[in-house]
Amino acid sequence: MWEKVQQTVDYINNIIGFKPEYGVILGSGLGGFANDIEVQFSLSYSDIPNFPVSTVEGHKGVLLFGTIGTKKVVAMQGRFHYYEGYNMQEVTFPVRVMKHLGVEKLIVSNASGGVNPSYKVGDIVLIYDHINMMPEHPLRGKNDERFGPRFLNMSEPYNRDMIAKAKEIARNFEIEVKDGVYLSLQGPTFETLSEYRMVKALGGDCVGMSTVPEVIVARHMDMKCFGVSVITDMGNEEAIEAVNHQEVLQAAQKAEPKVRKLIKEFIATA
Repeated sequence: MWEKVQQTVDYINNIIGFKPEYGVILGSGLGGFANDIEVQFSLSYSDIPNFPVSTVEGHKGVLLFGTIGTKKVVAMQGRFHYYEGYNMQEVTFPVRVMKHLGVEKLIVSNASGGVNPSYKVGDIVLIYDHINMMPEHPLRGKNDERFGPRFLNMSEPYNRDMIAKAKEIARNFEIEVKDGVYLSLQGPTFETLSEYRMVKALGGDCVGMSTVPEVIVARHMDMKCFGVSVITDMGNEEAIEAVNHQEVLQAAQKAEPKVRKLIKEFIATA
């Protein structure tokens, strides 16, 4: 893994010529954030050595390098999921690359199903903790100390100062946000009613199929993380029959302008 990461980093460094401070992973329906970046370089995943290729609708599969204000940013326009057939090392490989390109702060976004009864479709949730229910752990196997420690403290997966700043920005721009715990399941099936009830019973406020492995690996390398989720469906008897991927994308796209504003201001004013 170390050698693959260095090979990929060397390839990218030979092209881009600058050191990004922020990494952004754009989830389903949130790829429009790319329009907020003054893009200097664009690399297709298929052209980057050792990179997987995104196979999900709504994930373009492009790595963007540019600026937001004075801040240098690298953004993944599309992520990789365990359910696509990749192992966890492949799913999280881009996060390793981001760190070794210079990224110290990672912003992750996703679309999720809500189980908290105070949520509604279109809500923006600032993730303050997560529950990992994936069947494979991204740090399983022999540990490479060059990346991080064998046993990782996960008491603060999402940086409290970053969350506080996001709340302040949301207040200033009158963007309604909620707090929440994100629970990750393998997918690709949407949850049954009983599974939604399980998520709620376990302490989750929303549920999705991504993000948690990326954050674990980012924290393994001592990156600060901030996560935001858009509620695209509600796990209840009234709504569940209508859930499909196209409607998830539509709900995410409707909330996208507010999420984009939040993330853009977050980076620009850092």
